[in-house]
Amino acid sequence: MEERWSTEHVLSLAPDAPSRKAAGKLSSPAPWSGTGTDGDALWGECRGSGSTPYRTAVELATPAYTCSCPSRKFPCKHALGLLLLWSAGPEAVPAGAEPADWAAAWLEERRDRAEQAAERRTAKAEAAAADPAAARRRAEKRSARVAAGAQELRLRLADRIRHGLADASSAPEGWDEVAARMVDAQAPGLAARARELDHTPQADLLEEYAMLHLLATAYGRVDELPEALGATVRARVGFTTDTAELLAGPTVRDRWQVLGSRTAPMDAGGDERLTTRRVWLRGAKTGRHALLLAFGRPGQAPDLALPTGHLLEAELAFHPGARPLRAVLGTRHGGPQAPDQGAPAGLSPAAALAEYGAAVAEDPWVEAWPTVLAGVVPVHDVDGWHLTDGRHSLRLHRAGAPEPALWRLAAVSGGRPVTLFGECGHRGFTPVTVWDEHGRPTGLAQ
Repeated sequence: MEERWSTEHVLSLAPDAPSRKAAGKLSSPAPWSGTGTDGDALWGECRGSGSTPYRTAVELATPAYTCSCPSRKFPCKHALGLLLLWSAGPEAVPAGAEPADWAAAWLEERRDRAEQAAERRTAKAEAAAADPAAARRRAEKRSARVAAGAQELRLRLADRIRHGLADASSAPEGWDEVAARMVDAQAPGLAARARELDHTPQADLLEEYAMLHLLATAYGRVDELPEALGATVRARVGFTTDTAELLAGPTVRDRWQVLGSRTAPMDAGGDERLTTRRVWLRGAKTGRHALLLAFGRPGQAPDLALPTGHLLEAELAFHPGARPLRAVLGTRHGGPQAPDQGAPAGLSPAAALAEYGAAVAEDPWVEAWPTVLAGVVPVHDVDGWHLTDGRHSLRLHRAGAPEPALWRLAAVSGGRPVTLFGECGHRGFTPVTVWDEHGRPTGLAQ
């Protein structure tokens, strides 16, 4: 991997704001010794308060990190500091070196674990294939439980309508209890949507009831639906496809441009909060959009990190559905590379809305679709923020971007048309990445 990451990309890997601040103090050569990179990994020793320096290494492709410090955050400030040092240029982290013995041992251990994990996935697939009847019985049992849960949810929704939406106090119970029932029915997708109803604004409640009722009803007839739509319904309800199974099927190889990423906390139930990272890609040859998801435990950043704007030659396997978008990353053919040109090609606001409409026609529950807009100017007036190309406008989804991000977008634009990536939906456009007049990307994520 010859392309060095931007400072913004490195800091996006931090598990929290204090880690970003601490990493900045370790981004100078002063505390570091024995640094180097072979193009695939970085390593170095960082002087701390003790007599023994901390040994830090980063494997760039995943990325993955190791450090001898006692921090429970992942990556720690030393790994982030080493990445910042490397991103600044080759002077402080010289290229072409051989890994230090301790770094080489860690990299070899990682390769061994990856091979063992692949062997376990193969063994699991072979075990399932050896007893297809048992697998079929388990699937039928779960399907019946989910169907019962969906039917109960339809009755609960109808009951709430009878009570009247304006009188939430007279409802027999909160939606958290209903969500728990959906978890018991092995329908986590229904549970998540039911749980959100307690926090839905009154003006949007009837719409959310209707969409959830439509989903529960669709599952009751899932075997009658076209195959692709049936796959969409199952996925929305909460059925998942094993990653190994996806990668064993058809894959799409392309030069995928990283359009942007967004990292945000996600309620995992109880007191824990997972961190979810969403990374959007678009194929240079196929033009297909793809969404990669990665998750991190509290205090740990998700392990998927790709620099915005770069191109990655790789194979993706898409989850089945009427409008496939979510994918898993398969074989990579090299590391991320800088694009041949700056900003990607984009659509007008009118064409973006038409593309979102086409997505809704295939998947009624899709709330937004990834879109690159070209030649738009952000404008702030008495009606709020919106984007215009001089002929048509799109309002910006205020809940999807904080106020500082919107002013950052305006600053990059400076009143000139820009290229902007984000999600276009019925609530407006949520900006994620903007390219300036020189084709340089700037992240606008929260």
